[in-house]
Amino acid sequence: MSNITNPASMEQFLNRLADPVVAAELFDQFDNMTFFVKDDAGRYLVVNQTLVSRCGCRDKTSLIGRTAAEVHPQPLGNYFLSQDLELIRTGRPLLNEMEQHPYPRRKTGWCMTTKLPLKDKAGVTIGLVGISRDLQSADQDREVFTSVSKVVEFAKANLSTPLKTPDLAEMVHFSVWQIDQRMRELFGLTTAQLILQLRMDAAAKKLRNSREPIIAIALDIGYANQSAFSRQFRKTFGMPPGDYRRAKIAEGNLGTRDR
Repeated sequence: MSNITNPASMEQFLNRLADPVVAAELFDQFDNMTFFVKDDAGRYLVVNQTLVSRCGCRDKTSLIGRTAAEVHPQPLGNYFLSQDLELIRTGRPLLNEMEQHPYPRRKTGWCMTTKLPLKDKAGVTIGLVGISRDLQSADQDREVFTSVSKVVEFAKANLSTPLKTPDLAEMVHFSVWQIDQRMRELFGLTTAQLILQLRMDAAAKKLRNSREPIIAIALDIGYANQSAFSRQFRKTFGMPPGDYRRAKIAEGNLGTRDR
């Protein structure tokens, strides 16, 4: 009978493994998802076979020690590397980012990418682990994904303005039902829910990275007053924005550029 009953025992178990990184072999079984571990310079340490194939390489050793900028076509390669280095610098995860990736048999395809920081015992970010899951198969309409991406990018760039689903749908020549259906398929959210999430994410980032007044943050992300913003922020994060900022200061996570 196993005696792995607590985190200490689990650590002992992992230390006994000949290869502590077992996930790559698991992700080798998925041809619609890439998996990778990178060091603090953005260099590949572990990859799955799908990523090897997407990069047009012969084997995994062809990728190890190289950055995304060295194995992906430009400008995508430089974009991925800058994304990696920003995550390593800040220690903040990248969650469900819709983006284009290169494929061997067509120019690009749409993926949903998540990257998480890997930290040492002192809490310093020393690398990252990530996956990119295909959203688009060869027989799907590329224009649909381009349209959804256009809506998402427009919303991110215009959070301070009213963002109504009918207006966003009209922008890409969709009906409200069509745009909501696409959003649910990709993000598990309606268009309105996604916009709310984008606003809350932007607010949390501003609270962490600046000493900007809360009322200014509220206005920046589209709220008419601080009260409405604070109610929604508390509903989302479980605490008022001021408490959230103080908690991040206590953790040492407030942006250094504003200290």
